[in-house]
Amino acid sequence: MPPTPLLGPQRLPLLAITVLVFALVVAAGAHGWRLGALAGVGVLFGVSLFHASFGFASGYRRLFVHGDGRGVLAQIVLLVLLTLLFAPILLSGAAKGAVAPVALQAAVGATLFGVGMQLGSGCACGTLYAIGGGSGVMLFTLISFSAGSFLATLTPGPWRALPRLEPVSLLERWGWGGALLRLAVLGLLALALNRWQRPRHNRAIAALPRFSWRTLLVGPWSLAGGALALALLSGLTLLLAARPWGVTWGFTLWAAKLAHQLGWDPSGSVIWQQERFATALQAGLFEDITSVMNLGIVLGAAAAAAAAGRLSFRSPPSTNAVAAALLGGLLMGYGAWLSFGCNVGAYLAGIASTSLHGWLWIGFALLGTAFGVRLRSRFGLPD
Repeated sequence: MPPTPLLGPQRLPLLAITVLVFALVVAAGAHGWRLGALAGVGVLFGVSLFHASFGFASGYRRLFVHGDGRGVLAQIVLLVLLTLLFAPILLSGAAKGAVAPVALQAAVGATLFGVGMQLGSGCACGTLYAIGGGSGVMLFTLISFSAGSFLATLTPGPWRALPRLEPVSLLERWGWGGALLRLAVLGLLALALNRWQRPRHNRAIAALPRFSWRTLLVGPWSLAGGALALALLSGLTLLLAARPWGVTWGFTLWAAKLAHQLGWDPSGSVIWQQERFATALQAGLFEDITSVMNLGIVLGAAAAAAAAGRLSFRSPPSTNAVAAALLGGLLMGYGAWLSFGCNVGAYLAGIASTSLHGWLWIGFALLGTAFGVRLRSRFGLPD
């Protein structure tokens, strides 16, 4: 792959985005310094995701279609770093991990999510940073993702009747022993994947961009560098928010707030009658941690794109691409709610918290990915 040409920063857009970032931090900070700090962390997440092009959906697709496991290997590196960062914080009681039941509904949801992220050409955080970079088609993914997750909150009955086991956290059961076991499993997976993938990709792993201060500011970053940045920011989020980084809840809340404004009555919903959901629905947008961080990711990615001279609006390539984005977003949104989170809240945070549901999620998400990759050609989407 030829190196990315070095372009000058787009000064006027960068100035405008900087003003918006400042406004976001101030608006969130009005509800407490932690929210203001988390808004800033969200911005740094956006910068990191954009400069490293750290995509989950694309990483799985390259593995399935081209035998290129570099993207998935970077995810394993990220999981190792997260486990090392999360374990002392969670064991100290300073925060709670992402621990959820091992449930049949989660298996169904993760499968739907896997299909959806291939049709939508992005995951939860990928949707946000792609929008920040100027992708028009991902706006449709975001809209249907939000609608799908909100719809799932209105139909909880049938899924709750399905079999489930109680949540299991190896860290809670065995302490550091559970974390070390998780690290050993991740290490074995990394070795197996590195041996399996095609030799040309093994050689390409060494061809990473060299570090420089210019690269730090305008990119591109290596996948390993992106994994390190995401791990450090996730650890900071855990300390500030007392819970792991999440994305999907923000989409669900945005759709619910819009529906409420349009006349929807939450009193008829089993989910939205619960105190914590009802409180979030009535509270301001800048009082919600996930919403603030999601907005930060969009602005951070936009700032990174402008700094690199690559910020531009790209209209959807075709009607079929819009249809795929709408269907993919709907499946991701509905699936994320069923599976107790997305690739961030269930997969990354779940495995880093040594919760068994994180492994269930990725297993069935990969199953959905295999099916979703085949469906892409029906919509004229590239491999």
